[in-house]
Amino acid sequence: MSLDPRIAETTARIRNRSAERRARYLARLDAAIPGSPYRGQLGCTNLAHGFAASPIEDKFRIKDLSLKAPNIGIVTAYNDMLSAHQPFGVYPDIIKQAAREVGATAQVAGGVPAMCDGITQGQDGMELSLFSRDVIAMSTAIGMSHNMFDAGLCLGVCDKIVPGLLIGALRFGHLPFIFVPGGPMPTGVSNDQKAKVRQQYAAGEVGQDALLESESQSYHAPGTCTFYGTANSNQMLMEIMGLHMPSAAFVPPGTELRTALTRAAAQRIVQITNGRPDFAPIGRVIDENAIVNGIIGLLATGGSTNHTLHLVAMARAAGIIIDWSDFESLSHVIPLLAKVYPNGKADVNQFHEAGGMAFLIRELLDAGLLHDDVLTVTGKGLRQYATAPVLESGKLVWQAPAKESGDPGVLSTAAAPFSADGGLRLLQGNLGRSVIKVSAVKLEHRKVRAPAKVFESQDAFLKAAKAGELKDQDFVAVLRFQGPKAIGMPELHQLTPTLANCQDKGFKVALVTDGRMSGASGKVPAAIHVSPEAAAGGALARVQDGDIIELDSDAGILRIEVDEQVFAQRTPATFDIEKPQYGMGRDMFGNLRAAVSVAEEGACILTLED
Repeated sequence: MSLDPRIAETTARIRNRSAERRARYLARLDAAIPGSPYRGQLGCTNLAHGFAASPIEDKFRIKDLSLKAPNIGIVTAYNDMLSAHQPFGVYPDIIKQAAREVGATAQVAGGVPAMCDGITQGQDGMELSLFSRDVIAMSTAIGMSHNMFDAGLCLGVCDKIVPGLLIGALRFGHLPFIFVPGGPMPTGVSNDQKAKVRQQYAAGEVGQDALLESESQSYHAPGTCTFYGTANSNQMLMEIMGLHMPSAAFVPPGTELRTALTRAAAQRIVQITNGRPDFAPIGRVIDENAIVNGIIGLLATGGSTNHTLHLVAMARAAGIIIDWSDFESLSHVIPLLAKVYPNGKADVNQFHEAGGMAFLIRELLDAGLLHDDVLTVTGKGLRQYATAPVLESGKLVWQAPAKESGDPGVLSTAAAPFSADGGLRLLQGNLGRSVIKVSAVKLEHRKVRAPAKVFESQDAFLKAAKAGELKDQDFVAVLRFQGPKAIGMPELHQLTPTLANCQDKGFKVALVTDGRMSGASGKVPAAIHVSPEAAAGGALARVQDGDIIELDSDAGILRIEVDEQVFAQRTPATFDIEKPQYGMGRDMFGNLRAAVSVAEEGACILTLED
């Protein structure tokens, strides 16, 4: 089927907006391609340093430039504290052996930091989380900067790690890269049960022992957390933008199929290096069509709102400019085809078993809702991603998915979607611009008009709730000075159980903040990423307790009902952004807070201006 004209129109708008910047990016990419194998540009001393510790067989291939044997750089986010990244510990040996079998070599180019929002949630360390993305991008660049490599394999899964790896890789746009995932952990306690215990704990109905037992039954094994948050949204994105081996995203760790896919990635990257017929530099794989496909995948699956930051930043790294209006316009076109927690009861394992990414991509392509004319790491066209891998007598092959969903309550067709739109909205008004995810919000909760309750920290909100100040009333919690310039834009899920309890009692409640809620945004309406943020002179700094705020996600409205002149004459609350923040290393990140861009520009500390 031909591409939906509304998608074509949005893509054309992005292409026109990005034309000059993208042209400069591609010119630099093309200028960097000659010279492969790139280690041939090194002096003898430089090169000798590069292979000094290699095994004899690898040393010979790296040393003899006449062989033109590709050398693959592995950039890894491995650590064994984080369940999602623990499986990567064995990957380098698997990759090196697979590369040798096709006449190439592979070396670990470097490691990147990998922090977990689940561990730092509500803690001081969370204030470093968003900035870790750009640190990871720079770390990726350091690993690849030795000019020893003809391509890269990126090992990462979670929230800021994959975006950081991709931003860094795109600055080496002349090289091919494949992203190699780890897969989700087995299904544990249901997400509904986990959320219920959290609400019970917030209400004082159960103790810490019950809460910890519930959490440890949910997060219990190597692999990615199984709810559809930012980590799993990352994996969906890498697949639908053509940077994975097809349907690699949600294959469990520690299985024969997972190992086969890792080996396949290591051998495929050799085939797409410069001088080979299938040459696919990452700066050409990620183009305007691929970025639009990423937004579409996010909308069709009800993915993480963090990608209204990260996808913007990733696109800019390739010379492409997108903004929240692009998300908004596509959201009205793209139907919701997946119901995965927090948008439903299922987890990503059940989504994968129902047909997963192969089924989803086929449905979108057949409905004219994806660009098929893209370059991917497997070749030209996205249609190959509408296939799923299986092992036949130990050999990896890809097959078409079943015609029918394995579970229509989890994964549906484009002809019978769960919702006619993607569930992401742009809110605008005299409080600024904001995004809201409504795919998990019931229709009766999508419009809230209520008095403001203003807070300047999560602790202040929780203290007020504990004191009964939020009890038995409608309210809009305004949590300001949570933006990137103020404290680094931490996630605010610590507030969710309390807000959900208030809503469950029949009251109209909402959250308005310049902070983040992200991948686990749930049933309470939350206008997040409000821009400009309060610390940068945004309107939230002038909001006072009792002001009536209207949040209407259907009409796209976020406004305060105060006379315009009266509101303008108010003295804004202040936040001392020059004051150092101490503890958990926060004092080292002051320059990043000062330099960060606004949320709609990706909240970047890297300018990436061409």
